[in-house]
Amino acid sequence: MMKNIDMTMEQYVISASSTARDLAPVMMCIHDLLGHLPVTARSRDHPGIRIEDGKVIDEAYTGPILEEVLVENATLRVRPPAGPYQGIPVVVAPVRDGKGGAIGAIGIVDVTGIFDLAGFMEQSAEIRRQVCGRDPCPLPTESPAAKR
Repeated sequence: MMKNIDMTMEQYVISASSTARDLAPVMMCIHDLLGHLPVTARSRDHPGIRIEDGKVIDEAYTGPILEEVLVENATLRVRPPAGPYQGIPVVVAPVRDGKGGAIGAIGIVDVTGIFDLAGFMEQSAEIRRQVCGRDPCPLPTESPAAKR
């Protein structure tokens, strides 16, 4: 027999007019899921929240990329030109309503963007050309002398 259990649920609504306090529980969860990487968020109508090291750093936060994502309604992977994350790779995505309009934006520090793989590969190939005279360098077993 099932006992009479209170099935009332807390709910969190994210809307165009959400405040930092409205966003805090969900953003803290995202922050925890990402291993305490810095996260930011704001709604279309109000500044939002910035969380680092398990703490709310700012409850009136906005940033140039959060604002740009709200206007463009598109995900951006960039290095902000200004603000607390200046020069650090970030990913910011819009939170969309049922019609597809941007009602908010959530951003994270992009740890994958710290490593510029394409740039690394170019530099690596150039170093091999300088050392070996060509790219790729032949392995010792692939050299002409090893095949005699």
